[in-house]
Amino acid sequence: MQQLFGRRLDRPCKQFLSFILLFSLSSIAVSCTATSPNTNSQASPASSPQAAVTETLNVAVIPWQSPAEQEKKLQPLADYLQQTMKRPVKFQIAKDYATAVNLLVEEKVEMAYLAALTYVKAHDRNAKIAPLVLPIDATSGRPWYTSVIVADASKDIQSLTDLKGKRFAFVSPSSTSGFLMPLNAFQAKGIDPTRDFSRIRYAGSHDKTQTALANGEVDAIADDKSSFRRVQAEGKLPAANYKIIWESDPIPTGPVVINTSKFAPQEIAQLQQALIDAPVGVVDVSGSKSAGYTLAKDADFEPVRQIHKRLKSITIAER
Repeated sequence: MQQLFGRRLDRPCKQFLSFILLFSLSSIAVSCTATSPNTNSQASPASSPQAAVTETLNVAVIPWQSPAEQEKKLQPLADYLQQTMKRPVKFQIAKDYATAVNLLVEEKVEMAYLAALTYVKAHDRNAKIAPLVLPIDATSGRPWYTSVIVADASKDIQSLTDLKGKRFAFVSPSSTSGFLMPLNAFQAKGIDPTRDFSRIRYAGSHDKTQTALANGEVDAIADDKSSFRRVQAEGKLPAANYKIIWESDPIPTGPVVINTSKFAPQEIAQLQQALIDAPVGVVDVSGSKSAGYTLAKDADFEPVRQIHKRLKSITIAER
């Protein structure tokens, strides 16, 4: 994990990554059966990689922003992948985090843009799911981001302990920055949200969480720092009125993951290459400007996995 968080990547690095793609495939379990290239074959898509390349690549996406805004921002990436992969690409923004996981686990889509925690949950349920790449944050130049807790400056909230008796909004129980990491921080401080908060909400996406804070419906929220800084720059949550009171350690950015049983090895290499070669400025699932992608492996998510194992028995209900 230190290697992941410590590495800063630029465009020349991607050229080097191109040469090691084939070696990375050895760590991905693939169970496809080669077939005749005849496109009229009656074989199923899962067992016919040659035929599958002409079919739509279905991609589930976790809801980070409003669907209309997210679709608009993701369209350049969809167009790029369709042109590069020579097959139709269909992005499906799930109604919630759990739905995105279910679509991938139940093999209703072949690929997904998830968050660190949703990847961990998906892999736990279906071992064929593996990460391909991580987006590189354009600001830090690294494949990680941080979770923050943002408070209304008028509510006299200076620290986590000041949240007691206040109204709080999480994003989703499956959100890494919007739930897992803040809950981990609360546990370390002896804070029990169910006992200590006067109200608890799950807004469903980062932009809805931010709207709840801006509208005065809650006193503080869990958020992704890049997302918060973006809306702050847009004037939605001005620095004079809202402030960060806590920030997490680095978290892997939301990975692009696939069901490896749906792709032949050469297709996996082609898809990884396409993403690593993606134009600078293409947005990732969070709506952030990406500086490209770097290779991902399951071990990158081990710290998140361990926190999830320790806290998954805790249920925080809305009230």
